[in-house]
Amino acid sequence: MSAAIRVVPSRAARAVNLLKTVHPPSCPCHSNPGYHQNQTRSTVSRYNDRTSRRNYATPQDTSQLKEYAFEMAASSIRFGPGVTQEVGMDIANLNLSGTVAVVTDSTVEKLDAMRQVRESLDREGIKYKIFNKVKVEPKDYSVKEAIDWARTTGDYSVYLAVGGGSVIDTAKLMNLYSVYKDADFMDFVNAPLGKGRPVDRKLHPLIAVPTTAGTGSETTGTAIFDLVAKKSKTGIAHRNLKPYLGICDPLNTRTMPSAVKASSGLDVLCHALESYTAIPFNERTPRPANPILRPAYQGANPISDIFSLNALRQTVKYLPRSVKDPEDVEAQTEMLLAATLAGVGFGNAGVHLCHGMSYPISSQNIASYKHAGYDVPHPIIPHGVSVAVTAPAVFKFTAASDPARHLAAAEAFGVDISNVKLESAGEVLAEAIVKFLADLGDQPAGLKALGFGREHVEQLVEGTIPQARVLMLAPGLAKELQAEREQLGRLFESALEH
Repeated sequence: MSAAIRVVPSRAARAVNLLKTVHPPSCPCHSNPGYHQNQTRSTVSRYNDRTSRRNYATPQDTSQLKEYAFEMAASSIRFGPGVTQEVGMDIANLNLSGTVAVVTDSTVEKLDAMRQVRESLDREGIKYKIFNKVKVEPKDYSVKEAIDWARTTGDYSVYLAVGGGSVIDTAKLMNLYSVYKDADFMDFVNAPLGKGRPVDRKLHPLIAVPTTAGTGSETTGTAIFDLVAKKSKTGIAHRNLKPYLGICDPLNTRTMPSAVKASSGLDVLCHALESYTAIPFNERTPRPANPILRPAYQGANPISDIFSLNALRQTVKYLPRSVKDPEDVEAQTEMLLAATLAGVGFGNAGVHLCHGMSYPISSQNIASYKHAGYDVPHPIIPHGVSVAVTAPAVFKFTAASDPARHLAAAEAFGVDISNVKLESAGEVLAEAIVKFLADLGDQPAGLKALGFGREHVEQLVEGTIPQARVLMLAPGLAKELQAEREQLGRLFESALEH
């Protein structure tokens, strides 16, 4: 038998083999030459296509310079059933002297989450005092009461919030104003209602233990409350407000009533939708002169998109199951995860019209509406309800800014978008949202169901105008005040019924 002869391939053959390895014959481009035109470009390059090409001449008015960077900030998150029992060790590990301020409300104080917190703190020999007077959907006066307690009852080295978004937001403000002891309440409130002072000092560590799956407040530097005299909601937003640690324990959300699960979940839904469809970060003005002035809500960016779109898909899949079956552990767990994902997304990208329009809806509450399933002694339009009720009208309006992105959102609701024209994106997404709300059950089919009519539109618009922090991120909204008023008026009218 003769020895086998090894034939050394030519340079041309080696080149062909290499091309087949890195670019196989199965690639769709061989039948579609334009395939790679949209597939091989970087994420940031594709993202920049959402905006018009910039001019390279530098404007003389620096206030008109557009943003060129985005910044991601979020709390550390620990997620898992039973992790509440670790909170005492977390605080001990900080090696701080002083007392812990435990912030909760009168309902949560009686629940298993607070029992676990007390046991964990006691095991570690940690001194603590409990403030249990947080108001659901906080008012400025209830927040001031909490701040006064924080300033006058002790020298607190750590804040521990156990409850829903109202509790966590209130704890953020107690922490802020206990560090700035001489600050006036309106100093840090978002402009134009307040002075919008930046938070330029280090705050005390805040650990958040959410007991609802909705606000995502355990990840963000935002705190919201009712400014009663203005008949509107506002807040304080700065990344230095965000918790040091969020402890997300699915066991703590088991006690949520079905109505609270639904409302909280609708907040997640709109956090995801609004942050995904917000104006791109590099369209926001003005560019900050100093990084400390870069707002927490910056506009959509390639990283926030990942969190927001995944949160949207999770919510569409698991919220109906969570509401309908209190024993569905998987659904409860996935909704808490979705709330956290959306918190990271909107905590950096921001929200826009649904939230901006919701603040006067819930604060004015013309007809003293009280949502079924809420065990509170006063009228209440839950935050998630007030946000979702305008969503069909809002996304029908914003779709023209980026139809493809709105179709991607519709696809998350299970819509087959393969044959949908771009100009139909708003209608298709709006219909998907209406169907989702109807299938979820017990949701108002428009503002009329909450007691509002056309005669209330003007005051709703006036309550929305001050929400500049979120309105600036709304795609398609006019910059000129009168035009903005007219657009908002039409949106409220469209939201009366769906």
